[in-house]
Amino acid sequence: MALSREQMAMRVARELQDGYYVNLGIGIPTLVANYVPEGMDVMLQSENGLLGMGQFPTEEEVDADMINAGKQTVTTVTGASIFSSAESFAMIRGGHVDLTVLGAFEVDIEGNIASYMIPGKLIKGMGGAMDLVAGADNIIVLMTHASKHGDSKLLEKCTLPLTGAGCIKKVLTDLAYLEIEDGAFVLKERAPGVSVEEIVEKTAGKLIVPDEVPEMVF
Repeated sequence: MALSREQMAMRVARELQDGYYVNLGIGIPTLVANYVPEGMDVMLQSENGLLGMGQFPTEEEVDADMINAGKQTVTTVTGASIFSSAESFAMIRGGHVDLTVLGAFEVDIEGNIASYMIPGKLIKGMGGAMDLVAGADNIIVLMTHASKHGDSKLLEKCTLPLTGAGCIKKVLTDLAYLEIEDGAFVLKERAPGVSVEEIVEKTAGKLIVPDEVPEMVF
């Protein structure tokens, strides 16, 4: 059974480490804020000028002026700072973000990512994605394994305009966790109840399958 959006966010939250500064992209990645392990000191950064983003607000906590880069209302944690987007991008471009979690339309076996444009369709735009993939060494792509039409999003070569080249090493989908090594996707974990055969069928790019592929545990 494919992972829900919440389970995908929970799995990625396990990659957080104490003291990390983390940027969460628009879409499913924003849900990671709700699953930061208890007691862990993590500062979530948003490119519109917020450091110290908290969980999504309850109805009573909503402040229409407190938003993330995707214009969703958010909360702040103790010690949060608000500043200009210019300062925020200086943090990103200066390599001061320890982990970036991004959504994507496509990722390929060379670690290329396409996440901002589908010709002929209205998309929100580039946002900070190009700066994030250029300024961060540790990036996790969080996306569905296939499009709503059933087309694989893990490819031999991206077909859409690239956000960044050779910058992606980790991908978490609703079916699997994979790493990109030596021009191939390497299957590291599979979602509970999802077979290796299904993952192989829905992965268009070269895929290496180890003898043992453990299920994710929730």
